[in-house]
Amino acid sequence: MSEQNLYDGEDHIIRLRVWALGQMVWGAFIAGAGIAAIAAILVVVWVIGLLLPEQSKQMPSPYGEVQIVHAVEVV
Repeated sequence: MSEQNLYDGEDHIIRLRVWALGQMVWGAFIAGAGIAAIAAILVVVWVIGLLLPEQSKQMPSPYGEVQIVHAVEVV
């Protein structure tokens, strides 16, 4: 290999490209950490749902209590 390190060179274009690549890698890392955090929250909610009793997961129909209070007559 060469003894000259391209990242420490005097060429500002190479340094700009390395900086831009570093920014993109850092952004990808932050995005991945955010997705991992959301996935962890969803897994925790799922596990809590597994621990709940079956009766808490069943809900009566909301349409059973609906009553027509006012009848409309068409003439």
